[in-house]
Amino acid sequence: MDNLLTIQRAQPAPPCTVVIFGASGDLAKRKLIPSMYNLVACGEGMMPPKSAVLGFARREMSLDDFRKSAHDWTTKFSRLKVDESCWATFANGLDYLSGLDRPDGFVKLKAKLEAIEKARGLPPNRVYYLAIPPEAIGESVEGLTKAGLIAAPTAPNFTRVVVEKPFGHDLASARALNRELTRFAHEQQVCRIDHYLGKETVQNILMFRFSNSIFERLWNRNLIDHVQITVSEKLGVGQRGGYYEEAGALRDMVQNHMQQILALIAMEPPVSLEAEAIRDEKVKLLKSIRELRPEDVARQVVRGQYFAGTVDGQPVPGYRQEPRVKPDSNVETYVALKLFIDNWRWSGVPFYLRTGKYLPQSASEVRVQFRATPHVLFAAQCGQNLDPNAITLRLQPNEGIYLRFNGKVPGMSLGVRPVRMNFSYDAEFGAYTPEAYERLLLEAIAGDATLFIRRDEVETAWKIVDSIRAGWDGKPLTNREFYAAGTWGPVAADDLLAQAGHAWHEPQLFASPALPGPLNHGRIQDNPPLEMRRT
Repeated sequence: MDNLLTIQRAQPAPPCTVVIFGASGDLAKRKLIPSMYNLVACGEGMMPPKSAVLGFARREMSLDDFRKSAHDWTTKFSRLKVDESCWATFANGLDYLSGLDRPDGFVKLKAKLEAIEKARGLPPNRVYYLAIPPEAIGESVEGLTKAGLIAAPTAPNFTRVVVEKPFGHDLASARALNRELTRFAHEQQVCRIDHYLGKETVQNILMFRFSNSIFERLWNRNLIDHVQITVSEKLGVGQRGGYYEEAGALRDMVQNHMQQILALIAMEPPVSLEAEAIRDEKVKLLKSIRELRPEDVARQVVRGQYFAGTVDGQPVPGYRQEPRVKPDSNVETYVALKLFIDNWRWSGVPFYLRTGKYLPQSASEVRVQFRATPHVLFAAQCGQNLDPNAITLRLQPNEGIYLRFNGKVPGMSLGVRPVRMNFSYDAEFGAYTPEAYERLLLEAIAGDATLFIRRDEVETAWKIVDSIRAGWDGKPLTNREFYAAGTWGPVAADDLLAQAGHAWHEPQLFASPALPGPLNHGRIQDNPPLEMRRT
């Protein structure tokens, strides 16, 4: 049996009280409460049993009603089946307080926390998870400070303030939010969450790159032709039309998730696994992205918007027909862009990013395509049909990594066909994969900032997005930028890659070897065998 090498073993979280602001909201119901339960119930002892979870919201609710609701949410949304004996232990540390919107709310919060800590023998270690609208964050952190609920960073007991995206809606608002946060809390006490960074497969990018010398030696402009990052969503905007009218795909996905993936794929090796060393390299990478002037945006960025189409055989409305969407809206539900990184490793290598709503499948992947072999031997006979090698990191679903290379087809003739070496998480490690919020909550409690986004990282990412929006300013969508729901996006996105002789690779959802049958849903499938004559 292969040895299991553990570089950094997760330690049990220190005892603390987690205060969930907006505890009756959707994020708390779907993610936070179930994740806190799983940290207790997973059997790994990640959360001490005497730790407490306090829901803090505007809505009036009795403790019994809150605990019953929390049980219902966890039963519905937890990745683990609820064990009633374990739930009883968890619910014993579950409390609720209303008054988030009242002048005396934070005074009552302080008294409640002190009572909980006294009753359970807890130190005043506190994590404030602000699952509230961005406009309420500054006021809430100020309220915590005035009530004496944010300890100094040098205090023996810790305070953490967890903030959900979006971190502003442009560079100016992001800077204002950061100033507001750091006026009351130290930067090292602030945890800005991007849940993509909690995904197991996203974290595995660094392990894959920097612990395998055979791949790290290939990771440069000499051997890599281009990189494609795809985050596709099968659903439309649904009931989030009002939010999407303000955000759009660029702010909703590119500013955070996609730039985070890009940074991990392209960053230089950090000097250590310390949080700041890793975050330093991510920021350096983002700062190396070539500036996009308005004329560059016209050539390198495509936006799109879906119109009525068919998904899974069912008709679906266009974006302009969705609830709370303007009938003449120019908001993008799709965006594709070509970026260049001006550093020694990546000079001249295009990075293509795309994301969109109502695409044929929900999938996230990174495809690293290598340069073609010289046009001699096999390539001379096959021409462009000889596939270049590629490594694909599947981030979701069917998480794994596969290497694509050319192999001889068995038989008397000389035939070649692209084949794969396929690594599946499920097949190799079993079905257990922690939910992203479980890991992020645990890291926030433990004080490990590796998976959280630093202030300068947020602001650098916004600079890139703001330059794109400036290039779009006042320009309506063109006919080539609309796409039917259920298709892979607008024609203009194909044109973007065709400029350099490239084409989008559609995600292919391959089942784990432990599961029956392949799941090939992509538009581009393996090429058939290429028969080559002996001359």
